[in-house]
Amino acid sequence: MDPRRDNNKDMPNQQEGQRQRQIMAEMAELGFCLPGSLVTRTSRCGNPNCRCHRDPNRLHGPYLSWTRKVNGKTVTRNLSAAQAERYRPWFDNARRLRELINEVEAFSASVAAKAEGWDLQQQTRAQAT
Repeated sequence: MDPRRDNNKDMPNQQEGQRQRQIMAEMAELGFCLPGSLVTRTSRCGNPNCRCHRDPNRLHGPYLSWTRKVNGKTVTRNLSAAQAERYRPWFDNARRLRELINEVEAFSASVAAKAEGWDLQQQTRAQAT
């Protein structure tokens, strides 16, 4: 049996625990989150005589749309400018939530690797080759 696994001194220290609590507290403060992307699009219509076909700088739009995946399928909703402004903070919250999740996952993996000596094992193997 590996003695490191029975020794809590290698588990998250006070500073690491504090950082984990800070990340979780920030997550709890976020509020509503909308997944997906808010994008501005321009397009050409189907009328070959329209200005959008003669001049590439005169496309139709801009149109605001919210695109996301639902059950593996892309779903798009067109939004008005007022709707886009109303929900923009929710898109920002979702982006920040993903950043925080990535941070806590990387941080957790680092703490686990340190506690189990995995980084040390990798370094020892690299030096042996």
